Amino acid sequence: MNTATWTGMVEIDDTALAVTDTGGNGIPVVYLNGQFATQGYWKHVTAGLGSTEWRHITYDERARGRRSKRSADYSLEAAVRDVDAVLAARGVERALVVGWSYGAVVAAHWAARNPGRAIGAVLVDGAFPYDWLDDAMEQRIRKMFRRMNLFMPLLRPTGLTPRMSAAEMAESNIELGRLSRASELGPILDSLTVPTRYVIASGTSLGSKGDEQERIRAGLDAALNRNPNISIAAKVPSNHGAILRKDHRSVTDAVRQIAVLR
Repeated sequence: MNTATWTGMVEIDDTALAVTDTGGNGIPVVYLNGQFATQGYWKHVTAGLGSTEWRHITYDERARGRRSKRSADYSLEAAVRDVDAVLAARGVERALVVGWSYGAVVAAHWAARNPGRAIGAVLVDGAFPYDWLDDAMEQRIRKMFRRMNLFMPLLRPTGLTPRMSAAEMAESNIELGRLSRASELGPILDSLTVPTRYVIASGTSLGSKGDEQERIRAGLDAALNRNPNISIAAKVPSNHGAILRKDHRSVTDAVRQIAVLR
């Protein structure tokens, strides 16, 4: 048994992704990051699960982190393809997918399309079917990223911000809004045949106002009523941005719930 951690680059399409694989014979878990986050966000979750029973596979999406390369395609379809590329490169046929925020939508799409390969899915404060994108919101997103672009280039060498333009980041976020509509994401959730557990935060996320985020989360109720494979493992006190740090135990508990059912 190879228990050594592997780090390296996985090539796909016009880019390459920085991947870390702890190896071993444990249950493979692939972690899907927030839209502009990095694999380092998962450190509390992976540490909480330990390395005896689990094989942790993390990676930085296109143009994220310090090493993943830029691409001409930052779509969600590309993100789903990247899951397959990483698993294939590491010789993993079946895996449990855990996604936070944007990564939860990627995880839901991948699990729905690969019922024979998905052990299950844990969706952390994301993948809520709700029509939150309208023309006013689209303009708000574009304005927000234009403002953020004033300081993001300074942070890019640290890997804390993606090597994407403000326009590319805005388009990615707007695409997420379109794909999160009830008419788009609802059928994806309805088609899930593997055990799926949500861990839901409280309060706001970056760019949200008032009770906007709570109304978005409430969009999950209809999907829960329609699909018995989906349930809420926990709703935790921390907000969207802090959930993987402050409430990582609830995420690890949800992962263990899925493993028992496999």
